Amino acid sequence: MLRPARAKGYNSAMEKSTSDIRETIEIAWGKRRVDLLLRNARVINTFSGDVHKSDVAVHKGRIVGFGAYKAKKSLDLRGSYLSPGFIDGHVHLESSMVKIPELGRIVVPRGTTTAVVDPHEIANVLGLDGIRYMLSSSLGGVLGVYVMLPSCVPATHLETAGAELSGHDLSLLLNDERVLGLAEMMNYPAVVGCHPGVLEKIAIARGKRIDGHAPMIRGKDLYAYVSAGIKSDHECTTVAEAREKLRAGMFIMIREGTAAKNLKALLPLVNSENSRKCIFVTDDRHLEDIFSQGHMDHLVRSAIRLGVDPIRAIQMASINTAEYFGLKDLGAVAPGYRADLLVFDDFRRLRIRQVIKDGKLVAVDGALLPSAVTDYKGKVRGTINVRWIEYEDFAIKAEGRQARVIEIVPQQIVTRSLTCPVRTDGGFVVCDTARDVLKIAVIERHMASGRVAKGLVKGFGLKKGAIASSISHDSHNIVVIGVDDGDMYTAAVQVVKMQGGIVAAADGQVLEALPLPIAGLMSDRSAEFVRDKLQRLIRVARGLGSRLDDPYMAMSFLTLPPIPELKITDRGLIDAVNFKVVPLFV
Repeated sequence: MLRPARAKGYNSAMEKSTSDIRETIEIAWGKRRVDLLLRNARVINTFSGDVHKSDVAVHKGRIVGFGAYKAKKSLDLRGSYLSPGFIDGHVHLESSMVKIPELGRIVVPRGTTTAVVDPHEIANVLGLDGIRYMLSSSLGGVLGVYVMLPSCVPATHLETAGAELSGHDLSLLLNDERVLGLAEMMNYPAVVGCHPGVLEKIAIARGKRIDGHAPMIRGKDLYAYVSAGIKSDHECTTVAEAREKLRAGMFIMIREGTAAKNLKALLPLVNSENSRKCIFVTDDRHLEDIFSQGHMDHLVRSAIRLGVDPIRAIQMASINTAEYFGLKDLGAVAPGYRADLLVFDDFRRLRIRQVIKDGKLVAVDGALLPSAVTDYKGKVRGTINVRWIEYEDFAIKAEGRQARVIEIVPQQIVTRSLTCPVRTDGGFVVCDTARDVLKIAVIERHMASGRVAKGLVKGFGLKKGAIASSISHDSHNIVVIGVDDGDMYTAAVQVVKMQGGIVAAADGQVLEALPLPIAGLMSDRSAEFVRDKLQRLIRVARGLGSRLDDPYMAMSFLTLPPIPELKITDRGLIDAVNFKVVPLFV
């Protein structure tokens, strides 16, 4: 029987593929010279869980073998440790407030060679255009970037975002080779309640990873959530919570960011039997912390200092993450794996001396080599679209003697819900600095609807002036906190004039400002410029009375309705436990 002839294209593709395999085998066998030989390394093997002394051969950006090889170039590591590059398993890169190439310039020399990002923030402002911007701006950069598609745009029905992404919208990007699946499913009540739109997104992402976001969910709610196909969670705050989720089959993402710090609390969970189901993530890590402490290297270093075995800590920052996301050529120093490698001398300091990315030396002693620096010139449209702001927008008419007040919990994104007597003057609520009760307002900035929600907040410490920002999770409307209505007005207007940014004002004057023209979230300037501006903004806020570590960051999370107990959005004051709008006055 005659077989049909194969297409010419198939034959040529097959010939090239077999030729490539043959070359790889011959290189690994030692029949040809490799591109690079890393000599005298102490190899950290994330598969065997040990350290072994060896030379490591690299060719065409991949590791081909251990031991003696003829090489075009060699690098003597002189007994230093050789580790796989670190992978951040869940991060919103927008929180750095700089473009991805600029962030790569800062974090790659510190050992983070790959990031799995959730562009949730920019998607809530720009929709699919925001996700495409993140994909485009990371292409060809030194930081390897993979994307999990935002599952909740808008995050809830209790706020106004700049876009709404359906399952069909997300499906348009699912075939991109750098898209790994569906990012944190924050609206867990809708999952358990079988909301059709949410189920559609989960169904479309089947076959890829689906990340979770479900603080304090347990019992049958947890089992229903996991059964839907959601396989990780980064919101655990206690060992008991993490253990229950681990027993339900979830990967536990141990988070140590700028706002939420859970590493110390969760490390007692980790042991030799379950560590391969644990992953280190930053979620949100701001520039000041990256400059002063590090990035993923900080998490690994901290875990080691807290008693975690060094190899295990490195596994949680590399191979565990790679295997969870199906990144089959990352996370190990082994034949066939991408040569994303770190060189350092000891586990205690974990000071990264050299970084190799795709087989090329890209960073030495904490700095990216000039040949590895890239930039991205792409633009996005303006995103600050508000009705004309009036001074009177910040007035609160007294409709009772008792009001709900958002109380800040230092170094946490959860808040408490208080009921307090209000101070009034002429029938209007005024700030009570003696009891640290200030005004907060959220101005809708996407649709020019004119909505301005007002409330009260405790724990901020301002004695005068106001601060404002276009960064306010998750929908990133303009948020303002202040003592004086006039200063709140001044700060908010400056945010609009800059087309996004962060502002501090007092006595009717802008004291300091950081423009964030990219979606109102990111700067087009250097990381050093942004860091210095943020430092000055914090100093100004402290001069106005605040004693919070970072009052702007604390303010940005007061608009996050999925996190208990009491929050505020442009729709009003939000009971974040019962998921509903509640009146200010009781």
